[in-house]
Amino acid sequence: MSSLINRKSKEGGDSGRNQDHDEDQGISSGVSANTSSSGGYIENLFSAHTTGPDGKEGHHIHTHLGTPDSTYKTIPLKKKLHETRRFVFVLGAILGLLITVILSSNNERVKNEFDKLVNFEGVSLFEDWREILPSSDWKDILPTSLQSMLSEAEFESKDDKLHGSAESFSVGRRLAQQNLTDKYNVVLVPGVISTGIESWGVSVDGDCPSINHFRKRLWGSFYMLRTMFLDKACWLKHIMLDTETGLDPPNIKLRAAQGFEAADFFMAGYWIWNKILQNLAVIGYGPNNMLSASYDWRLAYLDLERRDGYFSKIKSQIEVSHRLNGQKSILVGHSMGSQVIYYFMKWVEATGEDYGNGGNTWINDHIEAFVDISGSSLGAPKTLPALLSGEMKDTVQLNALAVYGLEQFFSRRERVDMLRSFGGVASMIPKGGDTIWGNLTNAPDDPTNTLETKNLPNLQGPKNESFGTFIRFKSDDGKFHNLTIQQTIDDLLEQSPAWYSNRVKEQYSFGIAATAEELKRNNQDHSKWSNPLEAALPNAPDLKVYCFYGVGKATERAYTYTKADKQTKLKMVIDSEAENPVFLGDGDGTVSLLTHSMCHEWKKGSKSRFNPANIPVTIVEIKDEPDRFDIRGGAKTADHVDILGSAELNELVLRVAAGKGDTIEDVFVSNLREIVEGMKI
Repeated sequence: MSSLINRKSKEGGDSGRNQDHDEDQGISSGVSANTSSSGGYIENLFSAHTTGPDGKEGHHIHTHLGTPDSTYKTIPLKKKLHETRRFVFVLGAILGLLITVILSSNNERVKNEFDKLVNFEGVSLFEDWREILPSSDWKDILPTSLQSMLSEAEFESKDDKLHGSAESFSVGRRLAQQNLTDKYNVVLVPGVISTGIESWGVSVDGDCPSINHFRKRLWGSFYMLRTMFLDKACWLKHIMLDTETGLDPPNIKLRAAQGFEAADFFMAGYWIWNKILQNLAVIGYGPNNMLSASYDWRLAYLDLERRDGYFSKIKSQIEVSHRLNGQKSILVGHSMGSQVIYYFMKWVEATGEDYGNGGNTWINDHIEAFVDISGSSLGAPKTLPALLSGEMKDTVQLNALAVYGLEQFFSRRERVDMLRSFGGVASMIPKGGDTIWGNLTNAPDDPTNTLETKNLPNLQGPKNESFGTFIRFKSDDGKFHNLTIQQTIDDLLEQSPAWYSNRVKEQYSFGIAATAEELKRNNQDHSKWSNPLEAALPNAPDLKVYCFYGVGKATERAYTYTKADKQTKLKMVIDSEAENPVFLGDGDGTVSLLTHSMCHEWKKGSKSRFNPANIPVTIVEIKDEPDRFDIRGGAKTADHVDILGSAELNELVLRVAAGKGDTIEDVFVSNLREIVEGMKI
């Protein structure tokens, strides 16, 4: 190719030496005096070297489209700006980006279809992608000159608007007018997949050298999307954990992004914590009294401490904040982040290597409140089909062409292998067995396809079946072999590789502690700390617990499976041709309503063995009332992720942070309180 672009012409002497094309200056080198500039350009494309029988380079062969002339001259040809290829390229790129923006921001159908294509997460792995808008990350795929031009234009067009909708800061401003101001230190703990993961590897070895991705986000950025599509094998090699160690594979080093930028947006334009950050800032919060405790959600919980010292860092930062301003901290967790907080509260007071060794009063001395936002304390049923077959409701509902495309790009088997390598995902497996989730005869939230939230219409589908039958498996003989959630967990661990089964059993437990004595013993067993049914609330009478979660939105609860084709390399898959592939119940679209049963059990106070210190518990159920014209649901949404932008949720968090949590009253809009009363926990 060098001979095509930069060659000397024997006939042209010095006039053929400069082969660089500088269109901005209108220079076209190597063009005959009698040949047009376009002819000279095409001539270069058709130029080639010849080699003789001995393999040595021979004469150049030239294809002339102009008048033959053995003498070449260099003649400057002035072009107008709009005639240059650079102008056409820049104009085309900008028009393409504008079309992408219009489609992604105004066409809800396009967004929904894209969401269905990529949303295969067991805990909704790609759930947070529902809006892909232009970000600074997409500039990485453009030429440097165009990046510079766009950056300058962006800088010149900046106005006073910050990231977010027109309602940004509104809750904080309203509460600030009521004289609410910052009081307690705030620690924000994101949920699963919310934290960006970036590469710090510098290896140059192998087919996928890590140095090419240095400090690039391989999770939670447009760069992730680009790499996943253009180089899937290398992306998977980096993002998956080592099956033997549960940590980084050799020559790869991925770490959680740090600071508020780690989880304020999943991708630019798709906010996660940004609304809460904005409103907290209005009443006085900033880096000195607020912390975003991002973490590598792929890791099993104890490995977060062993590899990154994650829990030790949180402990130290809380202690430093307490010394600096004399105030305790509130721990605010969303989704899996609530489980991480619960684990931390057990870890910090436990004694031993890799544990916090903080003593029995550390929580009471340092933590004012635990705020559980849409927490997954008792797990999420949709985790199991993701770990079994790499699919869920959204993938089942795809049309045949979309399913084929997804399978060709990212097969079920690949999804299963990736998810199982993530030790953190297993923490979302449902806890409580038949007591919480039901047996083959009945379940606490029966019947199927029914919402427990009051004054809402029921869902489509049969109402005469039980959620207790979590999986209906259709065998070759046409008969159904039914499994409860507990039986499904057992089946998952039996059919999985030994490394996976052993890691899950080592790190997590999914049962119920029968006595207070057993709960006390579990204070020293880290495998119990992510399960509040096997590890009681800390002995901290001054602590307050707040449970804020969404209800009234159809949520996956049970499935119909069938035998998988051999080519999938799986035992079974969801039967997309069944009359009811997925049975729906109440929840927030991701986490089932029953997951929040623990909040109601805690609320019994000292009458429950799970709350020995009689810690006060406040529960606010937020009914999903989305704005049909807002892709993120608007101010009254209760969707699992979008609730972080809910006006009601933001006000609740700010009141707790400002020391006004005692003004928050219980709100019950579902039947969960009555359901828990009937459970024999």
